[in-house]
Parts: sequence; C-alpha cells; structure tokens
Amino acid sequence: MNVVEKSSEGLSRQFEVVVPASELEEKLTAKIDEIRPEVRLKGFRPGKVPAGHIRKMFGASIMGDILQEIVPKATEETLSERNLRPAAQPSVDVKSDADDVMKNGADFAFEISVEVMPDFEPADAKSFKVTRPVAPIADEQIDEALAELAKQAQSYESRGTGAKAKAKDGDKVVINFTGRIDGEAFDGGTAEGAELVLGSGQFIPGFEDQLVGAKPGDKTDVTVTFPEDYQADHLAGKEAIFETEVTDVQGPVETQIDDSLAEKLGLSDLETLKDALSKRFETEHAQASRMKVKRALLDQIDAAHEDVELPGRMVDQEFDAIWSEVAKAIESDQLDEEDKGKSEDELKAEYRTIAERRVRLGLVLAEIGRKANVDVSQEELARAMNQEAQKYPGQERQVIDFYQKNPGALQGLRAPIYEEKVVDYVLELAEVTEVEVDRETLFADDDEPAPAKKPAKKKAPAKKAPAKKTAAKKKADDGEAKEKPAAKKKAPAKKVPAKKAPAKKAEAKKAKD
Repeated sequence: MNVVEKSSEGLSRQFEVVVPASELEEKLTAKIDEIRPEVRLKGFRPGKVPAGHIRKMFGASIMGDILQEIVPKATEETLSERNLRPAAQPSVDVKSDADDVMKNGADFAFEISVEVMPDFEPADAKSFKVTRPVAPIADEQIDEALAELAKQAQSYESRGTGAKAKAKDGDKVVINFTGRIDGEAFDGGTAEGAELVLGSGQFIPGFEDQLVGAKPGDKTDVTVTFPEDYQADHLAGKEAIFETEVTDVQGPVETQIDDSLAEKLGLSDLETLKDALSKRFETEHAQASRMKVKRALLDQIDAAHEDVELPGRMVDQEFDAIWSEVAKAIESDQLDEEDKGKSEDELKAEYRTIAERRVRLGLVLAEIGRKANVDVSQEELARAMNQEAQKYPGQERQVIDFYQKNPGALQGLRAPIYEEKVVDYVLELAEVTEVEVDRETLFADDDEPAPAKKPAKKKAPAKKAPAKKTAAKKKADDGEAKEKPAAKKKAPAKKVPAKKAPAKKAEAKKAKD
C-alpha cells in the first residue's frame, strides 16, 4: 500500500492511498484459501471445491469485501503512523472503478480527507486563580421555606350556611357543573364534587370570578369564553355556559408551623423538618457555588487559549446545532428582545463566536484530561445510564438498550462526566479563594448586576443569552469536553398523560420542598 500526503493546510490533511493489484491479488488468494475448507457446493465433496472454481463463482464478491475492509484499516493506519488525531470522521473519496478493480485487476486508489486535532500545550493549571462564592444558610431562609410549606399545606373548613358562607377570594368552593356549547354538553366539561380555590386561576378566565359571593345550595350559570389558544382545538375561542351548583364553601384555616406540619410531610417533628430543609439548601448552595467557580475557571481557560487553531468542521457542526435552535426561535417569534432588531448576519456572527468558544473549551479540557490521564470508568457510565433510565418509569430497559446500542448517545453521557472530572483536576491545582456572599448574590445571574449593597461581581465576557440563546450560551460556558462531537441523544418516548377536563387549565406544578 502506497500513501502520499497530497496537501497539508492548517489542520486539514489529504492523503492518496493506492493499493497495488498485486497486493489485492494476494489478499484475494489468502481469503479463498481461508474459506475453502468451509465451502459447500453441489458436485464437490465438503472442503474440496477447487480454489479456481471459488474464484470464478465468488471472486468479485470476495474482492468487494476485501475493498470494504481496506478503506477503514488503511485510514486508521495512515493516521496512526503519522500520530494524527482526527477531529471528526475522515471522509473517503474512492477514485477507482470497482468493476475495473474486481474484474480487470486494476490498482485500488482512494483519497482520505481529514481535519486533525490541533497540537498545543495547555496552560499550567496552577496558573489559574478563581474565586469560589459561598453562602451560609440563614435562619430567615429556613423560616421562609417553612412559611411556604405551611402555605402549600393549607387546609380548609366549611363555613356552614347563611350570610357568613358567601364565598370570597381565597375560599375553596365544592361544585358540580355541566358545560354546554350551543346547548350541547361537551366531553370533559362535566364534574361532580370538584374543588376550586377562588383566585387560584385554576379554571379558565372568568369562571372563578362569577362564583365570588355564592353560597352552598346556589345554582348559577357561569358564562365564559375559552381562550383562542386553548389546548383543545374544538373548544378554543368558543363561548360556553356551565350550569353550576355550589355544594359547600370552605374557608382557609391557618396552618401552624409546628410538629403537626412536619407530620403532614411525613417527618417526626419540626426540628427534623428544619434539618431536612437546611440540608437541601446546603446542596443547592454547593451546586450554585460549583457553577460559579466553574464558569470563572472556564472563562480563564478560554482566554488563555485564544490562539489555539480550531477545526473548522467541528465549529461548523457546533454552530449548525446552535443555529437550528435560534432559527426556531425566530420562526416562532420567541427571540429575545435584545436580538430582535439584529440582522441575521449579526446574529450568526454572535452565535459562531459561542460555537467557537465551546469547541475551544472542549479541545482544551480534552487535552488537559488526556495529559493527566483522566478517564471515565465503566461504573460511572453505568451509573449515568441508570440515572437517565429512571427518568422514564416503566421504560428503563429500553433506555439502557438504547445507550448500549448507540455509541454516539453513550458519548453524550460520557462527555459531561469527563468534563466535570477535568474541571475537578484543574481546581485542585488552581488557586481557589473562597468569598462569603449572601444567597441572592450566589444565585444571581453572572451577567446581571449584583443586588444593591452586595459585593460587586465580575461580569462575564460574553453578553447575556436570551431565551433560545441561553441554552447555547450555557453550553458554551460549560464547555462540554469531548475530542469529537457526540451524536445527539434521542430521548426515549415518554407517555403523554391524559388531559384534564377542558374547564380546567393545567395546574401549575408545586415547587418541591
């Protein structure tokens, strides 16, 4: 096999590979001799089919298999012999005519085009100096959380009957109703014993307002118009009349912050509840502190490697992934206000900068990790797979199978683990100074001014990312470490829950405490 480097510009390399006909003939003969003992053909004893007959019957097919094996093997050898690490999958352009090679004994020639990883020496991890903000858990923070839990554990008691039983905002009414459009009842518009807190916004606009002042036993027609963007298309924008009967009016009862509150939440007493809240806040603070110090570190790493040459195809792939999201935001008119007045060229320039930053960080972190022998163990990968599978109850086995059969998806799990381990390695060597701040400062956006009378914070170099841009910017800041772009992970399908009665809007999910 003869290999000639045809061009070398920047990180791009092109090689011409020629496999002489004589070498192909040797491979063909060897392959026939290898399979001959296993060949079974009518008219011949097992294993006694002449090599010439096998060549005549199956030579073209066998040669096709040989050529298919040669291309990847020759590509790997060409790069390995020259100590080149591809930044992306090499492309191969076959120059020979397959029939000419297989039938006429011509040489087999093809070209390999590849973009290689840049060769650079990463900055010394000890040269980085970062600040880690830490925030103590304040008593007021625990008190606020307890008050919120008490609010969520709100209980109600019947107001009885008479004038005092008139419903007002904040009361819970128990109702039976039947919804009709043009006199006809519609599916999902009927309920008995439905509980509704007035002023909660749980039902469609206008419904709750018309029940203020109602008493147990009252029957009233509630007339509302479904929103134009209502989830059920056959109801959107239509006027409906709900024949409604109020069976009970219940007033809120103050929830005491004591052992009984803890018991409602499955804990033994108030002190145990406070301890659980404190531990939860400690975890939240630790995560926020980690993100802050990591962001500061990545900013420094990025600035220290501005001269690293970037593989163009990697940048293009990253930009295309980001821009597809931005394009959707533009199409759905969800682009951030600060970007709406910009031309497409201006936006593309900004997002290409983001793509370049992410690729640069990925390359640098990968190189630091390579030199430090950082690796992701099979145990860590298995743990990540299991955590991902737990997000899809009932489909855990399918999720595991999906990752095991898709190397690209598995790389998508490996990359963030690898990145965190490299960041940990650098932080162990870097000069890290802890600074105490309050909770508001700890959780403030890096690109927003710090709260009044709080320590000033360093502003990040890149501007704040808008709606769709936020995700792209976050990726750029986190700098997912990977030597090659990982294939996008296809999430296993989740079952869609059944919709509630059209009279109700989707109830806001309560924050978990």
